[in-house]
Amino acid sequence: MNTGLFSGPVDWRAVVIGLIATLVISAFAAIFARRLVRRALNAAVGEHLTPSSPLVRGPLRLVAIATFLLIASLVIFPAFELSGLHPSTGITSGEIVAWVLRNGRKVLLIALLAYALHRITALLVRRFEYRVSQGTTIDALERAKRARTLGSLVQNVSTVLISSVATVMILYEFGVNITPVLTGAGIAGLAVGFGAQTLVRDVIGGFFMILEDQVRVGDVAAINGVGGLVEQINLRTIVLRDEEGALHVFPNGGINTLANRSKDFSYYVITLAIPYQEDPDRIIGILRDVGDGLKNDSRFGPFILEPVEILGLDAFGEWAMQIKLRIKTVPLKQWDVGREFRKRIRKALAAAGVTVPYPAIAATVPHPPPGPERQ
Repeated sequence: MNTGLFSGPVDWRAVVIGLIATLVISAFAAIFARRLVRRALNAAVGEHLTPSSPLVRGPLRLVAIATFLLIASLVIFPAFELSGLHPSTGITSGEIVAWVLRNGRKVLLIALLAYALHRITALLVRRFEYRVSQGTTIDALERAKRARTLGSLVQNVSTVLISSVATVMILYEFGVNITPVLTGAGIAGLAVGFGAQTLVRDVIGGFFMILEDQVRVGDVAAINGVGGLVEQINLRTIVLRDEEGALHVFPNGGINTLANRSKDFSYYVITLAIPYQEDPDRIIGILRDVGDGLKNDSRFGPFILEPVEILGLDAFGEWAMQIKLRIKTVPLKQWDVGREFRKRIRKALAAAGVTVPYPAIAATVPHPPPGPERQ
């Protein structure tokens, strides 16, 4: 029996064997392609979309069907040929073998190199995260979060870059004209570059802000003259909430000045006015005693890193002398310790008989000019 697809007699058992082999190979290829695309989607939008979302299932289903049909169209005639039939059309096994020997090795080498680069990048990122996050202190936990943020960013960018370059090179080996693809990518990149200069500047600024550990979530900082608590640090923006509860959002590329008030340690500075008739050395002794008592207090002592530092007599004012002192505390506790310190200083000075200086105002009351005596 002869048909138009085969030359010579046709054995239907060979046809069934060829079809089964084609279906099995195509199904495995479709499953493999679906898993690759699913991993790529999870890496890109895994935090925002669930695997059951239609936006994820739709592309996966389309990729699986397209891969199945493509592989089936390539494999079916060589499968018939290997089962003992002689197809009169389609791609022969000889052509596939010739392509594999000529271009297949290049495709395999490109895929292996891309996978190796991806794994090397992942290992370097993990090593970086491990080295940065060593320790059990709170600071180590903060460094671990920063390392994970940077590591995730570097790994995602490298994965997209490596996959894109490898895909273009593999398409070229399959005989696909990649010139329109490269031209379109160049034009799109140029348009995005011109239209998103500020965005790129913000992202680069945020990357180096996180890399250099300039500020962290929970720090108290002043950004461009606005002070408050840092609530979020993103690659594009940093979010600050001031003492009135107002939320300030600063683009990372637009930050001109940043003063971190809670990095590693903090100081609470006091400028104390004392009367001119008092002995400065006596007042300094009272201040040291108050500082030592505060440091030995079980409520405030754990927050104080060093004894009170008396900087000395700092200025002579119009109505009082000024002594400057400061106390070193753990971050974000300087205000609690400082307020208690001020209260104890006031009580100690009052107990020692030190009066609170205040400006003296001399008022002159004019007398009326002399006049004729009243009768």
